[in-house]
Amino acid sequence: MKKIILASAACALMAGFGTVHAGDAAAGKAKSATCAGCHGPDGNSPSPMYPKIAGQHEKYLIDSLKAYKSGARNNATMKAMTAALSDQDIENLAAYYASQSCK
Repeated sequence: MKKIILASAACALMAGFGTVHAGDAAAGKAKSATCAGCHGPDGNSPSPMYPKIAGQHEKYLIDSLKAYKSGARNNATMKAMTAALSDQDIENLAAYYASQSCK
């Protein structure tokens, strides 16, 4: 009985290690209007002054947005832009931009 319980607990712990982000690209697109001003409507910035974010890895985008929000990554504009975003908003935006093609 102990072996079954231990095996079940180990499986439950292991399942969390491969977690994929649950971002919703459609919700991210709906939330992206503010981002589009600098990064373009699909993440392909029309200006070399702003980075293209289309096609970036979802985890990279999530980590970057969270770092801007927390201040770990220092950029006053991006800190202001991310201040009101929830973790789900960030995951949705990341899913949307990750699903776009870089041009």
